[in-house]
Amino acid sequence: MDDRTAFMKEVQTRFEKKVKENEISVLEHWKEQLDKILAMKPDGIASLQLQIKKTSEMMGNRIKILKKA
Repeated sequence: MDDRTAFMKEVQTRFEKKVKENEISVLEHWKEQLDKILAMKPDGIASLQLQIKKTSEMMGNRIKILKKA
């Protein structure tokens, strides 16, 4: 019984580590996208809104892909 418990703890630890790594990766990607928007010197609010809309659409597309899987 102890071997099984130890195995389950090991699997759970690995799973939690992988989930955390994936979450960090996702957050880094979207932070890069937002940093690009921040670095822009838009001529006006319209171009800023366009970039925000583009990023929002990218996020929406990714969500759709993940929901299909």
